[in-house]
Amino acid sequence: MDRVRTLVHGALGKMGQEVLRAACHDPAVEPVAGVDSRADNTDLTLPDGCGRIPLSPDLESTLQRCHPDVLVDFSTAEATMPAVRVAVRHGVSLVIGTTGLSAADIDEIRSLCQANKTGAVVAPNFALAGVMMIHLAKIAARYFDHAEIIEMHHEQKVDAPSGTAVTTAREMVEARGRPFSYAVATRETIGGTRGGQHEGIALHSVRMPGLLAHQEIIFGAPGQTLKIRLDQISREAFMPCVMLAVKRAVELKEAVFGLESILGLGEERC
Repeated sequence: MDRVRTLVHGALGKMGQEVLRAACHDPAVEPVAGVDSRADNTDLTLPDGCGRIPLSPDLESTLQRCHPDVLVDFSTAEATMPAVRVAVRHGVSLVIGTTGLSAADIDEIRSLCQANKTGAVVAPNFALAGVMMIHLAKIAARYFDHAEIIEMHHEQKVDAPSGTAVTTAREMVEARGRPFSYAVATRETIGGTRGGQHEGIALHSVRMPGLLAHQEIIFGAPGQTLKIRLDQISREAFMPCVMLAVKRAVELKEAVFGLESILGLGEERC
């Protein structure tokens, strides 16, 4: 079986480097090129001395030169959509982990993939624990009226709340079928103390050194609370599911949002 030829968009970023390292050590995946706005058209030495690949700031020419099967994107929301449009036009499948994409961006990805019969796996969180956290939160959402989300990330994260937190809130409301009950503070001595809100779910963002990616969902009912917590202490946590998505994306003819389907997670009900 041929290895999946993989191009990493955002190759010089921290996540891009982790993806390249994982691709080097997966026998079914072959890293063939990197694209990054900071590149200077010199070859890139792969992590752990696995070889060298072309590195360029220009995606179009790199696609024409290297003919990848999949583009993996962990760049920025502003850079993702232009890359998606170019890659789909070349028939290249997509794995997108960049957060901050709008609903319009998601709709465009879906339409582009459908029109070109191109596979894509798009997820705000590629950690297995992150996928399970959202899956379990959707189950619990059907039984609790009150819920709040606290997400905590390193101080360099540019968006707030995180894409994972927003996705979690949306999925919880969809699973519940109606908004949650939001406890309104009758007097806020400091404005914004209750955080943001999505359909009755309060969202709180923490940004500081010493953190990587953490999230806690708190469900409340009379006399009890339920907490579901995710702690990601290393970017390595994302890599098994990223590599799985790379291998599955080439088999798809449409865009898949979230990892539940490729992990075989069904709707669990009590």
